[in-house]
Amino acid sequence: MSRTRIRSTPVDQACAAAVGLARGAAEEIARPGEVGEHLGFDNEGDRVVTHYFECLDRAYLGWRWAVTVTRASRARVVTVSETVLLPGARALLAPRWVPWNERLLPGDLGVGDLLPTEADDDRLVPGFASPDEAIDAQAVLELGLGRARVLSALGRDLAAHRWRSGEPGPHAPIAHAAPAQCSTCGFYWPLAGTLGLGFGVCANEYAPDDGRVVSADHGCGAHSEATTVPSMVTDAAPPILDDLEYDLTESGSADEASSEALGHA
Repeated sequence: MSRTRIRSTPVDQACAAAVGLARGAAEEIARPGEVGEHLGFDNEGDRVVTHYFECLDRAYLGWRWAVTVTRASRARVVTVSETVLLPGARALLAPRWVPWNERLLPGDLGVGDLLPTEADDDRLVPGFASPDEAIDAQAVLELGLGRARVLSALGRDLAAHRWRSGEPGPHAPIAHAAPAQCSTCGFYWPLAGTLGLGFGVCANEYAPDDGRVVSADHGCGAHSEATTVPSMVTDAAPPILDDLEYDLTESGSADEASSEALGHA
């Protein structure tokens, strides 16, 4: 087995000593007083060295000026190859750029906004367009005839997971306190197609999820069969009579009452 030997390139002394040349190049593109002390250099290769200088601009704290110098073979004159401003280890950087379709959140779409769908969206599959006008209208809705794309199996699974894990799902506190599940409620309207096995739309105007998709095992207090309404008036508690204790009275008034009673007798 052969091994590749990596030969380390020696530092070109002329390029390493060109600190003044590199500083001048940085000062040409920086504003006055923004090039700080020399922070060292990196050996980039044969006769190529990059010098680093502190950036004193308050808007770029932690950044540094990087000036690459080089010289031609057998030449004594060192020239500037590139000058850039690079972030250091503690530099303040902008957040990583995220495409718009990954930044979009539910509810961000406003009036007049258009949300284009990518051609290779995994949530959609090609529909079945047909020029036959005599086909049943219900079949058109079920099979997606006339639409360019319909929900794929992945799209249905993502929607089902999103709807069950949300607030109108079976794990919501209101569902745990409900008298029964939505699947047994008269206001529950199942969806058509495969999603109708586990989801429907609430049609009770007094329910908190009216007009929303709810899972079949969700529930709330507005169930159609919740006919018993708990009374808000409770019976008054019977009075408590303490016959184990006695009341203390003033002895003078008791004696006078007894004397008067004997005198009349």
